[in-house]
Amino acid sequence: MKRILFSLSFLVLALTGSAQSMSDSQVLQYVQREMKAGTSQSQIVVKLMQKGATVQQIQRLRNQYEKAGGSVSDLDGASASSSSLLKGFSSSRSSAATSTALRQNNGSVMVDEEGNPLYSSTNGFMSTDMSDLDSRPNVYIPDMVDNTVNGKPVFGRDIFNKRTLSFEPNMNIATPTNYIIGPGDQIVIDVYGASQKSETLSVSPEGTVTVTGYGPIQVAGLTVAAAQAKIRQQLGQRYSSSKIRMTVGQTRTIQVNVMGEVAAPGTYTLSAFASVFHALYMAGGVNAIGTLRSIKVYRGGRQLTVVDVYDYILNGRLTGNVRLADNDVIVVGPYDCIVEVAGKVKRPMLYEMKKGESVASLIKYAGGFTGDAYTKAVQLNRTSGDKHSGYNIQEFDMTTFKVQDGDSVTVSSTPLRYENTVTVTGDVFYPGNYDLGNGVNTVRSLIEAAGGLNEYAFTGRAVIRRMNADRTRRTISVDLDGIMSGTTADIPLENEDELIIASNAQRTGAYTVAIRGEVYQGGELEYSADETIEDLIVRAGGLTDAASMAQVDVARRIVDPKATGQSKEIAKTYTFQLKDGLVVDGDRSFTLQPYDVVTVHRSPGYQIQREVSIDGEVLFRGSYTMTHKNQRISEIVKAAGGVTDEAYLRGARIERLMTEAEKFRNKQVLKLVEQQKENMGFEEEQIDSAEVRYSVGIELDKALANPGSDYDVVLREGDKIIIPEYNGTVKINGNVMFPNTVAFSTGKSWKWYVNQGGGFGAHSKKSRTFIVYANGMVSKASKGKVEPGCEIIVPSRTNTAQETISMITGMASSFATMVTMIATVTNLIK
Repeated sequence: MKRILFSLSFLVLALTGSAQSMSDSQVLQYVQREMKAGTSQSQIVVKLMQKGATVQQIQRLRNQYEKAGGSVSDLDGASASSSSLLKGFSSSRSSAATSTALRQNNGSVMVDEEGNPLYSSTNGFMSTDMSDLDSRPNVYIPDMVDNTVNGKPVFGRDIFNKRTLSFEPNMNIATPTNYIIGPGDQIVIDVYGASQKSETLSVSPEGTVTVTGYGPIQVAGLTVAAAQAKIRQQLGQRYSSSKIRMTVGQTRTIQVNVMGEVAAPGTYTLSAFASVFHALYMAGGVNAIGTLRSIKVYRGGRQLTVVDVYDYILNGRLTGNVRLADNDVIVVGPYDCIVEVAGKVKRPMLYEMKKGESVASLIKYAGGFTGDAYTKAVQLNRTSGDKHSGYNIQEFDMTTFKVQDGDSVTVSSTPLRYENTVTVTGDVFYPGNYDLGNGVNTVRSLIEAAGGLNEYAFTGRAVIRRMNADRTRRTISVDLDGIMSGTTADIPLENEDELIIASNAQRTGAYTVAIRGEVYQGGELEYSADETIEDLIVRAGGLTDAASMAQVDVARRIVDPKATGQSKEIAKTYTFQLKDGLVVDGDRSFTLQPYDVVTVHRSPGYQIQREVSIDGEVLFRGSYTMTHKNQRISEIVKAAGGVTDEAYLRGARIERLMTEAEKFRNKQVLKLVEQQKENMGFEEEQIDSAEVRYSVGIELDKALANPGSDYDVVLREGDKIIIPEYNGTVKINGNVMFPNTVAFSTGKSWKWYVNQGGGFGAHSKKSRTFIVYANGMVSKASKGKVEPGCEIIVPSRTNTAQETISMITGMASSFATMVTMIATVTNLIK
């Protein structure tokens, strides 16, 4: 029992929106009744989904079951005998027979990554836990629901595909007095007063209820008010001293047929209070060619009403959305007319129009014109067969011009032309547009309205750009200084004039200076007159610890407005020294000019500490700070207390951080390999992550025996010295019969070790066999000597073009990481 309630809970959560009215006992009794009748599990599931229950109801039912300790009898009056049947029903999970019962929030069917429905006859119903559904790569395939035409949305098409708008009838209200009672309804007769009695009766298929002690009473086909009056009349003589009340308890369900152009046509079991809109929601809404404007409802073979969904969406009227009765038929035909409206309307999209509707109706459906729309005329394009026509519909013709299917209406914007506007730009306090008139009609009045000239304005000349009749412009020179001083006549302005005030050439706000180098906040700064080098350094946050006091350079731009030829000189440099207190040693009157670049150099004596590390068989492992440049490995080993007795000096190596140049070079090598052999599959991220360190082959025993010699390698910042323990094995790898690791045997040749790996492979390149030593050095096998900890690699025979790739592949297979492979490549190309 618990399992089926959990399954039903998950089912309803997944299918929110398809819920109908069912009591708790009805859910349990329905499963019991249908299983006794031999109904297949898939059919039971489909019918339950069509009848439905709310999420809250299923969750409450599950909680009650758990609190009751698994007793079905405590669940809303359902008999305990249903427990075993329900357990049998839940033991093998049902499959959904049709996709229409799997209504999602948008009328979709959930499928897996291979396109198979998750609720199909081949996948057991809910065979995957709901928790798994979140993690698996599901997709949603629309169940014939298409709210677009040619990829464009049609207004209103999605109204029946919304999770939050199901049009489900409200079952928590009193039964309306005009509700017509029918077979399957449950009525409650209460007698109170001198006699006390309450009886719950179901209307039989014949339309009667049988009252205990009285007999059958015909109530089917009567309204609630009429049925109550009839029962009072029939039972009034027996209970003359008491009052009688009749109410409707559980209402019946009805079957409604939804036909035509809907996503999932078929027969639906709904609440007796269900409306046309709710039935359409259950059917998934209209399909790609379905109409929203003329949905017909038939009852008893006659047309009952016609529903226009636009009337509800736009006006809030539910005209035609009648309460359905058993065996009603809803027919959704194809649309008559789809028209597009674009441009300056509030809701530009496709609209379904009725025959005879006008352009004005279309504009109304689109929310009306926007504020910048040109409302005096719209353009309409029409296609009739193989002919295309264009119409310019004037404002007064919009109510009479009828639209046709396929029409496209465009609303243009109002042309950007002013009737009473002049403009001022440049160096005034408030540049912008001003209305001509109301005190603004001349150059001086316009400047005064704009707050006057600012301190940067060039008063020697201004210009007016005036619009001609053909929309071209001409320029009028203005003696700005004379007009503002009153010595020159003011110039009258005309509509769409543009007054331009230039900037003074000495406007300092546009100038900058720059400071680079060892200051805390270097960069470009706004120029200030009479600023010294010391002032600029203070503005830049001061000098850093690395700054040199011995040399500060100022580079000045060459400015020669009277030059008649090019000069090879591009800048003039001044050099200064700083003393305590940032006082410049030299010309104290030197000030910066616009676009000067000040450079504070780094002191040649300033050095940042550099660290190396040592690990392995030394007394004191860890990081050490280098005391001088060109410090050698023997010095660091000595600082670390020397090597231990277990140290294997022949296997010591250095892991070195790559410089930027080395990173670039190795990236180019790997990219070249990728181009030559695409199936190696190097990714850019792998290349970048691998370019960190590489091995430096060393001979530590000789370095310690000969300090300062060429064997004593000069260290670099970030170097890591690794001194391992003795490794008495030799690895055989590459194109051999059986790659192996064997114990080192003194005096044996490299071929002897290859034989320990089963001998050469069929495609081996014997002459190219090489040895990789524990210290990172590489040698041809024919010229090298086998040592403990080394690895013998036999490459495969391949063509010349792929030789490099084969080598790199062999090396990659012989090292634990890509980093070691790059280290070997680096050593080979050095």
